[in-house]
Amino acid sequence: MNLTGKVAIVTGASSGLGDALAKCLGALGAAVAVNYSSNHEGAEHTVAEITRKGGRAVAIRADVSMAADVERLFHETAKAFGPPSVLVNNAGRYDLGPIDVVTEEAFHREFNLNVLAPILTVQEALKYFPETGGSIINISSITSENPVYNSALYSASKGALDTLTAALAKELAPRRIRVNAVARGVSLTEGFYRAGFTGSELEKAVAAATPLGWLGQPDDIAPLVAFLAADDSASVTGERISASGESHSELPERRLRHVKNLIMEET
Repeated sequence: MNLTGKVAIVTGASSGLGDALAKCLGALGAAVAVNYSSNHEGAEHTVAEITRKGGRAVAIRADVSMAADVERLFHETAKAFGPPSVLVNNAGRYDLGPIDVVTEEAFHREFNLNVLAPILTVQEALKYFPETGGSIINISSITSENPVYNSALYSASKGALDTLTAALAKELAPRRIRVNAVARGVSLTEGFYRAGFTGSELEKAVAAATPLGWLGQPDDIAPLVAFLAADDSASVTGERISASGESHSELPERRLRHVKNLIMEET
């Protein structure tokens, strides 16, 4: 895969999966706008890692759930590198909890970042993407089809993102813009390390419940996103590709109950 000459925006790229995605795209030749909302230090570290290996990158602060910030994100990206042709909607949040404690504030907080933000970034991308088209990759979750315990709000938001992906793929095809989703599973990011997930009984149970028997790293997903960003995937659009190593629908019921119980205890 060769992304030389492409300009990419990766939202939520200051840590975790977004950091891995930005560094992978940069290593393959793309100039990368590393978006962040609050973690300036993390974003600058991502930029430093890309530039240290000969790539081009810039950190741009923007709350992508706000239209004015999204406008500035694209303007600063184009000013630094030229108009983008790749957009990776990675920024998101995953709040877990029972349905009876979901508030209006929690709903809007979840859906603003997981659903509204991709809508705003796509709207802005249409003003910048070249006539030759481009690629939009939405980072979804396997919970949109196989929700885990206490994930109604998060799973619903990712289900909406999957539908948005399919609808936009049809709408934007005449503009030669491809839209796909990558459904991630449990991957060992900084958040899981901080929360004490690694080495816990929950980690062991979730890993044991996967066909591969192990949990992925952010770097495992990055090459797939890079493929969807590259011209190699010119005929791929409207797809939801699972990159999780998981298949909860095929789990023995006893093991599935054990995982759900552990998740309930953790949340």
